[in-house]
Amino acid sequence: MQTIYKTLQQQVQTAFPILFNESIGLHQITLNETVKDFEGDITLVVFPLLKLSKKKPEETAELIGNWLVENNPSIEKFNIIKGFLNLSFKNSFWIKTLIKTIDIPKKSDKILVEYSSPNTNKPIHLGHVRNNVLGYALSGIYKANHYTVNKVNLINDRGIHICKSMLAWQKFSNGETPESSGIKGDKLVGKYYVLFNEYYKAEISTLIEQGKSEEEAEKYAPILLEAQEMLRKWEQNDAEVVALWKMMNNWVYAGFELTYKRLGVDFDKYYYESNTYLLGKDAVEEGLKNGVFYKREDNSVWIDLTADGLDEKLVLRGDGTSVYITQDIGTADLKYSDFQMNKSIYVVGNEQDYHFKVLKLIMQKLGRVYADGIHHFSYGMVDLPSGKMKSREGTVVDADDLMDEMIQTAKEQTEALGKIETFSEEEKQQLFEIIGFGALKFFLLRVDPKKRILFDPKESIDLQGYTATFVQYTYTRTRSVLRKIENENIGTWQSSINLSETEKELLIKIYNYSIQLEISCNEMNPAKWIDYIYELAKAYNKFYNDCPILNIEDGNVRNFRIALTQKTGTLIKQALEIVGIQVPERM
Repeated sequence: MQTIYKTLQQQVQTAFPILFNESIGLHQITLNETVKDFEGDITLVVFPLLKLSKKKPEETAELIGNWLVENNPSIEKFNIIKGFLNLSFKNSFWIKTLIKTIDIPKKSDKILVEYSSPNTNKPIHLGHVRNNVLGYALSGIYKANHYTVNKVNLINDRGIHICKSMLAWQKFSNGETPESSGIKGDKLVGKYYVLFNEYYKAEISTLIEQGKSEEEAEKYAPILLEAQEMLRKWEQNDAEVVALWKMMNNWVYAGFELTYKRLGVDFDKYYYESNTYLLGKDAVEEGLKNGVFYKREDNSVWIDLTADGLDEKLVLRGDGTSVYITQDIGTADLKYSDFQMNKSIYVVGNEQDYHFKVLKLIMQKLGRVYADGIHHFSYGMVDLPSGKMKSREGTVVDADDLMDEMIQTAKEQTEALGKIETFSEEEKQQLFEIIGFGALKFFLLRVDPKKRILFDPKESIDLQGYTATFVQYTYTRTRSVLRKIENENIGTWQSSINLSETEKELLIKIYNYSIQLEISCNEMNPAKWIDYIYELAKAYNKFYNDCPILNIEDGNVRNFRIALTQKTGTLIKQALEIVGIQVPERM
């Protein structure tokens, strides 16, 4: 069954030549849910049609409204507010929502979502958590819309940053390991990255005191020169350096896996920068032959993007070594070879906006068949009430510590309500995790990805707020109602029910489930989906408070309201699971 929105678009398209002697495209017909302050269920925006109708807004709306009432038996009446045609549907149409489902057609497109992409010199922090939560949610929304989806993770496991951690461990660790210290592997390596930078700062101060300029001191600090030499040895495949690199990276990977599992995110394939950083050079040679790139006197290779509103971009150094864009070109080709995706989505912070504009343009100019499908899913940074996070200063909020804090906050707020006395300790711990992690993910997803977030753990867990906790509690309400009648044989109900406005509002929200899922996917905006879930929960709570469910004599109405409760609970659970949020059965 297609949605009423698509049916109405087709009917307006059919009516137009009859009423106005003009043809119209479906893309010109805009339909929205009617604004709450006005009577109606679905609104046709008339203003864009006036050039073709050649009539005033009210007259255009009147003619279309009358035609729809005559030709669509589900429409009961309409009203006109300036250039808006508000259509009211019969109760029987909305009631059928509970027994009919909207088909979501299977899509042929393959979607590749690359997210997380951590560095191996530090643990996953709050900023990475937003990346992971967004990447997983976006993948889930595409999957729910019946696309073939693969999730990949490109690990940044080489470069000067990891050499800094390696060198500091060599100098200061006395052989400390995750096993000997009891410290999680990624945290242990991050500890030495911070230690490197502390030592580096001290050396800079000493050099400045000795008369060096700040710029010279930063460039020639002995410990930095040692790290650069270690990187050169790594690139020359020095056995001792490579062995140290493998050992410390394995510590980090083990730590990452624990965090990923706890956060509830996963990947279909991992790529490693150490395996991909030499890729792309063949593509550069190809681009030189085709005139996409050009070579300067120092043998460096560039692309001129000034005609596209950008700058000239280096794609290969004069000594033949890669820059980041070189390996991204090669990795893009590798990913297409592995997955043949139609759309390749990079979930990366907005500080890389320019980089991905350049990458897409280069791949288009190289004639890659997948180039138009490259999409940078850009998102804003996460701040805390205490200010910005800085990895090298050790002021980041570690993801594991954050999750612990979320569980503790959930524990304190849940125990304060005093409704879990009958829970076992295991049930309590599971509940605190579901509430805590749900609150974290929901808070990070509810804001438009492009916007910067100020994250406050306590605000994210509020039973009455725009939170996962509120939605989860709404789900447990539906479960509580259904538990009370689990031993009853619930009869059927007839569609001849006189709906209250509250019931109708909830039915419309249920009907819009697949519509909003498609919108969230097409706009690539998980915040739209979160907003829908919250509105669905609000509509159920209003229904729950306004309409008796079990304590009502009319058996037909009682059975209908039980079915309405069951359907809402199912959809809330399903909707949250799409974006990686669990629901408890009791709270």
